[in-house]
Amino acid sequence: MTLTRAICTLGGVGLLRPGPGTWGSAAAIVLGVGIDHLLGFPALVVATLLVTGIGYWALSVELADRPGDDPSEFVIDEVAGQWLALIFPAAAFWSRGMEDWAIAAYPGWLAAFLFFRLFDIWKPSLVGRADRRHDALGVMLDDLVAGVFAGICVIISAGIAHGVLMR
Repeated sequence: MTLTRAICTLGGVGLLRPGPGTWGSAAAIVLGVGIDHLLGFPALVVATLLVTGIGYWALSVELADRPGDDPSEFVIDEVAGQWLALIFPAAAFWSRGMEDWAIAAYPGWLAAFLFFRLFDIWKPSLVGRADRRHDALGVMLDDLVAGVFAGICVIISAGIAHGVLMR
């Protein structure tokens, strides 16, 4: 396996069936929560930026001779998008001085996972537009937009759950 293929498949996680995107997202949650837990929120932000850049490079190399292709086993884009969704609850807890939130606040990362998968599969609005680019940037960009949508939904859901429902 070449380096770029290993990156694109997240070391083979994308080869798992069924639902390689879901497996990639699940692995991303475990890795992202681990990064946040062990190294802190700033490290999660840096890791997200790095995986986005490295993932885009690897996708560009792997898809250079395959225009319009988006192989289901390529899940590095799910990692980038899932970590972006995870940044939203992680930032909320970090801003309140709650560094080790992931174990006690599992609804935050679980909601990030579920909302991300919803937007990644459904591909509404800007997610679908990015997906229709049919190039390496589109492969990465649709998941990043899905990650932003998911992160916003996590924060709105937390506000409703902790504001309205807890009264």
